Amino acid sequence: MRVRRSADLFAPPLPTRTPPAAPLKGIAPPSASPAAAPAELWLGVQVAAGAKQTGPDSPPALRHLATLAQRFTPRLSLEPPDGLLLEVKGSLHLFGGVDGIRREMARECARCGLRGTLALAPTPLAALTAARADRSLLVLDPAQLIGQLSPLPLAALRWPQKLLERLASIGVRTIGQALRLPRAGFAQRFGAAQLGELDRLTGRVSDPRERFEVRTRFRRRRELPCELENHAALLEALGPLLTALEQFLESRQCGVLELECRLWHRGCPPSRCALRLAAPLADARRLAELIGERLGTLALPEPVRACELRSGLPVPRVPSSAGLWQPGEHGGLSEAHSPRLIERLRARLGSDVVKGLAVLEDHRPEAAWCVREPGACSEVAHCRPLEGGLGSPASRPGAPRNAARPRRPLWLLPLPRRLTERDGLPRYRGGLRLLGEPERIETGWWDGAEVARDYYIALDTHGRRLWLFRERHPPHRWFLHGVFG
Repeated sequence: MRVRRSADLFAPPLPTRTPPAAPLKGIAPPSASPAAAPAELWLGVQVAAGAKQTGPDSPPALRHLATLAQRFTPRLSLEPPDGLLLEVKGSLHLFGGVDGIRREMARECARCGLRGTLALAPTPLAALTAARADRSLLVLDPAQLIGQLSPLPLAALRWPQKLLERLASIGVRTIGQALRLPRAGFAQRFGAAQLGELDRLTGRVSDPRERFEVRTRFRRRRELPCELENHAALLEALGPLLTALEQFLESRQCGVLELECRLWHRGCPPSRCALRLAAPLADARRLAELIGERLGTLALPEPVRACELRSGLPVPRVPSSAGLWQPGEHGGLSEAHSPRLIERLRARLGSDVVKGLAVLEDHRPEAAWCVREPGACSEVAHCRPLEGGLGSPASRPGAPRNAARPRRPLWLLPLPRRLTERDGLPRYRGGLRLLGEPERIETGWWDGAEVARDYYIALDTHGRRLWLFRERHPPHRWFLHGVFG
């Protein structure tokens, strides 16, 4: 009876095959057994800082190298801060085999001013680990993978330092020594995540990687047959560029949020016409309308001899579908028209004039909103419908839906205005009549802007509804904070 070694527990099951007569070097010839050829072959690249770079953790340098490496394979993954993975099995015959593709990849690293260690293995983590260990590993047969990985230090896996110290205390410093440990005991003492990483390293389980894709921008210039200074003629000359932009975006199912049109003159700097959109847009006709609005407000210092379009980064765009009902009938909504209104206002008035508002999770009225870009929630704002206001019973978890919702005024004063008093009651251009029960807001002790207030709705002598509060702490002053419409 044959006893299976514990290291074999990490090895993937291999079909029975006849061993070759002699060891194979490089790429297996077509006559070799199919079982000897790996299903995938990964090239791992570990970059180090060169003379032209500030450090190995420079994301622009790694992304530039990944962009250049796309000529080898479309299956490419970034492993920041200093790693790169390429699946190159299908590309070997295009670059002269293993030696050729390693030579070409080293040349691309040199073009970026980087020094790289290259390793090839049937699994992505094995190739990356060997490169990080500064070993130019070359494994073409999956059956030899564990034997080639065993001498590598565990530090190449970049596990937490405390975990490496615990393993070193029991004499485990290499990958081979870790693979010889019992699986159940290893997972219990050192974690199932590390056991899973060893399984991905040896090919026992699959190791999918996120594919790197270059987000390209649209940039195209057109030389005009004659110099133009008429806005309508300029818009017509931009037509082919806008059509090309639409095709560029449609092929990627994307849209743009920023677009710049540059008009080049003979003796002056180029005139710029910038658009900032409220929603991703790819329609050439609508873009032409917005650019036409901006051109109408642009004063040209000289006739235009060339025009150029530059887009921002493409963003995913979800095609909209028309509703069953038209806006205004049978409850039909008009949300789809709000981006068009925002874009037209920005095109006519300027991008910095039209602003949006977002609701923040704060009970204090003056801190429950912020200015943001219209059409999309900002990073700090959590946009949601304002149902009865923050701090109301309806906005708290577990509150019944039919609970009374305190009203909030649309207009808030920049700063609360102190009111005069008579017999402990507030006055504002005469006496005020308080309506209903107060709403208590007491919060903000954690950030130094604590408030403790009782808010009331009051009627003045002209029948206007005011929103005012009384301090809960002495001297219990009254303040006017908002006006209802």
